[in-house]
Amino acid sequence: MTVRFGFREAEFQPDGFYLNGRKIKLLGLNRHQSYPYVGYAMPKRAQHRDADVLKEELGLNMVRTSHYPQSRHFLDRCDEIGLLVFEEIPGWQHIGGEAWKEQAVRDVEDMIIRDRNHPSIVIWGVRINESQDDHDLYTRTNELARKLDPTRATGGVRYIVGSELLEDVYTINDFVHDGGHKKYLAKEIRNFDTYDDTEGVDGETTGLRQPSLVTKLDYPVPYLVTEYNGHMYPTKRFDQEERVMEHALRHTRVQNASYADEGIAGAIGWCAFDYNTHADFGSGDKICYHGVMDMFRLPKFAASVYRSQKNVEQEIVMEPVTYWSRGERNIGGIVPLVVFTNCDEVEFIYGDERKGVYRPNREKYPALPHPPVVIDELTGHWGMKWEDAVFIGYVDGQEVIRKYYSRNPVPTELRVAADDMVLEAGDWDVTRVVVDALDEYGNALPFYADPVSVEVEGVGELIGPSSLSLIGGRIAFWIRTKGEAGNIRVKVSAPSRFGSQELSIHVQ
Repeated sequence: MTVRFGFREAEFQPDGFYLNGRKIKLLGLNRHQSYPYVGYAMPKRAQHRDADVLKEELGLNMVRTSHYPQSRHFLDRCDEIGLLVFEEIPGWQHIGGEAWKEQAVRDVEDMIIRDRNHPSIVIWGVRINESQDDHDLYTRTNELARKLDPTRATGGVRYIVGSELLEDVYTINDFVHDGGHKKYLAKEIRNFDTYDDTEGVDGETTGLRQPSLVTKLDYPVPYLVTEYNGHMYPTKRFDQEERVMEHALRHTRVQNASYADEGIAGAIGWCAFDYNTHADFGSGDKICYHGVMDMFRLPKFAASVYRSQKNVEQEIVMEPVTYWSRGERNIGGIVPLVVFTNCDEVEFIYGDERKGVYRPNREKYPALPHPPVVIDELTGHWGMKWEDAVFIGYVDGQEVIRKYYSRNPVPTELRVAADDMVLEAGDWDVTRVVVDALDEYGNALPFYADPVSVEVEGVGELIGPSSLSLIGGRIAFWIRTKGEAGNIRVKVSAPSRFGSQELSIHVQ
């Protein structure tokens, strides 16, 4: 048996997190390893792909395996690409009897023995997520973790303030930021209360609480925020424009607060991907719309908050938060128009008129490496002609990216693309296929919801239904192999507008 391992130095200090002696701010999201139609049952390629999405597409440097140890394939890929991991034992809020506690201790042992060879893991979660204090139980889990692996810090995720700190890092789910909604509810309903204690803090203006207000200690300790947003503002990828904008801005405000406080090692948002759940927790379709991507790994606008923090050498990012429609927002219009970007400045052209050049809003978001641009003026009223738009991004005075938006978009192209064109026979393999309905400028059509049908022939099969509806102009599905070599033919048909597109995927 061969086991890979690696070396690095990872330290949580009261003034932040240090990797190989260099201080970095942790920028992360939580991950459920859940997929449509199959739950957690996805093989190596899909697990690797998720790690790549988090690190390469979103630009994160950390992921939390909420709330259980996850696939070894996912951890292997995190090792390979340098995505740091907070891994924790399974559980959520509940602490059971003595037999249950013994199992929790065994879970700590099993997790560490299985995964301590992974250099990507920098902290062990040895407390049941969001559980109450239990001195005896969590003394045992911390002692065991330190015995099995004295090289890594321990953490224990809670939502309560003044919690007993037995771990090396005070890890907290901080849902203080609410955009002012708690103040509204407190005025409108009787006996208003929430399960998390944020009393006395203005959730409209506060992104994250100061560590000392949460720990209640009179000295600084290593401190990491392990969840925020999530259930505070569930948002569908296809929601109304003002909601998807506010969803993105809430992530922006919290990350700005994290970067601004040297006493916070970083913040891990809830969460990366939407996921299936139960009737007691999610939306009416039993889906938690808490992700910055949907469950098909298609991005919401909030994903651009994270992408735009990349260096321009990694990727040029310029994402206006708009469907470019006159009447989508309340009262009409599109301002304030937020543009998530890592460009130095953005030029905005409306019709034939150059409206101006706008720079990142460092007054409102001074701590972010790349604050968004906010365009706050565009005159026009109902009945006036709506125009095309052009956004141009500049770096060091040079144009680096340009995007066009149509005043009256026309369905023009059905794009069908697989993540992988070559799969492996033997053990089952999978790839995702993304279907986009595009306008004349290559933008997804956000109000396009026509049906498509999927046919699969050859040495593969479709995961899920063969009749799908585009959601916000997009949808995705997975194809799996059958163990044989050969070819898989995938045909996607949208007869109402586009006809058919075909792909051939080789299995070797």
